[in-house]
Amino acid sequence: MANDASTVFDLVILGGGSGGYAAALRGAQLGLDVALIEKGKVGGTCLHNGCIPTKALLHAGEIADQAREAGQFGVKATFEGIDIEAVHKYKDDVISGLYKGLQGLIASRKVTYIEGEGRLSSPTSVDVNGQRVQGRHVLLATGSVPKSLPGLEIDGNRIISSDHALTLDRVPQSAIVLGGGVIGVEFASAWKSFGSEVTVIEGLKHLVPVEDEDSSKLLERAFRKRGIKFNIGTFFEKAEYTDNGVRVTLADGKTFEAEVLLVAVGRGPVSAGLGYDEQGVAMDRGYVLVDEYMQTNVPTISAVGDLVPTLQLAHVGFAEGMLVAERLAGLKTVPIDYDGVPRVTYCHPEVASVGITEAKAKEIYGADKVVALKYSLAGNGKSKILKTAGEIKLVQVKDGAVVGVHMVGDRMGEQVGEAQLIYNWEALPAEVAQLIHAHPTQNEALGEAHLALAGKPLHAHD
Repeated sequence: MANDASTVFDLVILGGGSGGYAAALRGAQLGLDVALIEKGKVGGTCLHNGCIPTKALLHAGEIADQAREAGQFGVKATFEGIDIEAVHKYKDDVISGLYKGLQGLIASRKVTYIEGEGRLSSPTSVDVNGQRVQGRHVLLATGSVPKSLPGLEIDGNRIISSDHALTLDRVPQSAIVLGGGVIGVEFASAWKSFGSEVTVIEGLKHLVPVEDEDSSKLLERAFRKRGIKFNIGTFFEKAEYTDNGVRVTLADGKTFEAEVLLVAVGRGPVSAGLGYDEQGVAMDRGYVLVDEYMQTNVPTISAVGDLVPTLQLAHVGFAEGMLVAERLAGLKTVPIDYDGVPRVTYCHPEVASVGITEAKAKEIYGADKVVALKYSLAGNGKSKILKTAGEIKLVQVKDGAVVGVHMVGDRMGEQVGEAQLIYNWEALPAEVAQLIHAHPTQNEALGEAHLALAGKPLHAHD
């Protein structure tokens, strides 16, 4: 430690993932004396076991698909297979570069970084490496780990988690993905691009079930076209080893067999045995409960990121961590509107959204007060060039603002920036329609959709 044992920090942060390090960087920037405690590597799940490595795998898969499909663009190319060692080197090089940059940021902001496994020892202290680190305020940011289901043991051999999948030394010939949410469909997409035969098992009635139903249906149609199999609407019963792999049985008796089973049923909070209960922190099912300013029921303790029951997204962790730092520094803070957070699933095709679904809008405002418009990417020149299909769906309160933007198609994640401005600034369709969007771009499709919703469609049928 750079400071001696008598030091009392303004802020002691337990966990160096997205939420923790964002709070540390912002707090130090605002003049707070900050200690950041992390048992692994700063950057947490997102950088080392989540967002960054999975997107690297997905991009490698995209390159593989482009090589296979080059002929339709008049380019002569052959696809000779996947060198998984080289894929992992590419992925790890991306992580390494970002990790070094983050370490440099932590050092340059003069954050006291302590490597070790910490435990909350009082409302104002964390014990780590045999020391007690004192703070005027403590921020809990211990993140999450992959979950499983009762009776289903993840052994890292044939039954694996997303952590194991990121370092798998081969491309599985066949895989069952248990869970059709973000993690499940992203791995299904990447493995299919690498050449695996993939089946997704989702107990709810659609893939990516938290998205607008039309987006889910479009993704399902695209997966069928790609040859990704899926079974929806029936829950998992059991898994067992076979001679050559794994057999999965569903509640209706249907069975599936594959070389590996990826358990992608979500992530659970890391909170057990860390002293939270003993210090009186209110919790529910392992999650730490907070108010809209990320403060727990203990005045000197806040919590952010996957540890709290908000959206499990790295950029949400960033925002929550910065909010806590700014509140402690005395700045005026505004609670996060979680509906206004952009959400992207990076499978092929991508699914991107901000705001609320059509079903939720009808529930809130009444079915007769909600207008929905769909604009097909078939009418978008750049999407035609890219040979991607999909649509942009707008959900509007009648004669009012756009309250939901839902997009499916390659590169739609890059369009969600404007979509979040439309939602968060409560834009009227006519106001967006006045903006001139560059042609030919996929971004233009957002403009065209709003033109249509404003009653003056250009490249869309009335």
